Amino acid sequence: MRRSLAALAALALSVPLLTALQAPAHADELSLSNFQLRPNSYGTDLQTRADNLPLVKATVTDIMNDLNRRDDNPTGNGTACEPAAIAESGPRPTIGRSMCFQDDDRDTGQWYPQGVTTVADMQADQEWGNGYQPVLVSWYDHNDNGDGMVKGVRISFMDPNTGAYRHVLLVYPRADGDYDTVRVSEDPATSDYNKALHAGGILWYGNYLFVADTARGFRMFDMRRIYDLGASPNGTTSGADKVGLYGDTYYGYGYRYVMPQVGSWTRTAPTGTTCTFSDQSPQFSYVSLDRSGADHLIAGEYCAGPEEANGRVAAWPIAGAFDGNNNLIMDTAYRWNADVAHKLPDSNVQGATRFNGRWYLSRSHGENTAGDLITTEPANSSTVNLVIDRKQPLSIGPEDLSHWQSGTDPANPLLGTFWTVGEHPGKRMVYSVYPT
Repeated sequence: MRRSLAALAALALSVPLLTALQAPAHADELSLSNFQLRPNSYGTDLQTRADNLPLVKATVTDIMNDLNRRDDNPTGNGTACEPAAIAESGPRPTIGRSMCFQDDDRDTGQWYPQGVTTVADMQADQEWGNGYQPVLVSWYDHNDNGDGMVKGVRISFMDPNTGAYRHVLLVYPRADGDYDTVRVSEDPATSDYNKALHAGGILWYGNYLFVADTARGFRMFDMRRIYDLGASPNGTTSGADKVGLYGDTYYGYGYRYVMPQVGSWTRTAPTGTTCTFSDQSPQFSYVSLDRSGADHLIAGEYCAGPEEANGRVAAWPIAGAFDGNNNLIMDTAYRWNADVAHKLPDSNVQGATRFNGRWYLSRSHGENTAGDLITTEPANSSTVNLVIDRKQPLSIGPEDLSHWQSGTDPANPLLGTFWTVGEHPGKRMVYSVYPT
């Protein structure tokens, strides 16, 4: 991988003829201390477990050279490669590029796509290796043990130029040399062990993949620690009903590649009642990157319309997650602090990102209605309520957002396009839109 990471380091119209300053939010809800994160209590243990797996390693380049899935109508340039993803009535999204899943992935009710990240998040020059520009999509097992298996989370590595892709299974390494799938809880004694992690947002930054862990923070995975079960003498791509170590053989529910968790970030605020005005502990429903100024990780909450609060978004200087060698900080005494938090101006927000002070939000409206891309007024302080400036249409069921900035100069990024994915069976498509 070529390393060129960027240096780490108003008024709003409320009603016609009336103007109002952006209102400060309730101090307790947006106290930045609520958004503090810490490494998990295992320290380096998960990474050591991952390193000790006796399997052949693979690289992102290996995966991109081995894409095995492709739709009959794989891509669109300025058009929707999946017409069913677009609402039948109303304005249409201003699509830049689109990619489609082959029919079994488009239509399945077992797996639901959620998170999106791209090579433009990974590093500012927007290129991996010898010219690849991957787009990654997270899926979670929607069955929740309905078939006797909890398959957890998988990541699609996609080539936006060809539409070809391959799924990689995320796994959780055990202390005994085994591994399991990624679940809400990795403790078999709890009921949450039978629920797949939702993985509502993902962010690829440098060597690391952040995966949103709704109630806690982020699960962390390392692109340098991917394993190839097909190339491993003690691995197999058979056994679609098995995961982990059986006898002397490692299984991955039939997937060739597995990526073990190496760490996590966990909120320090005590658990509250989600989507209420009194809740102080944040939820992590989606994640993205802001490259305008010092790079910041963006994350926020999904709250449905009937709930008391719309939810919040926050930003963390992403340099705070890594040491001087760009490796993940795992010191259990360390704390990573947000420097911005805002209340959302609308409910049902599925994704958020920020660029030059404006926030961009994806909002869903159910299984048959177009979603919205919301652009806010610039936020004029670190803890104000965001105010909607304008809206434009998205596909049906838009999820996470990722900004593919225009230009590759890390010192001068420009507003580009926003990538998202539609989640509903039969109406799925990965695509970018131009902000209006």
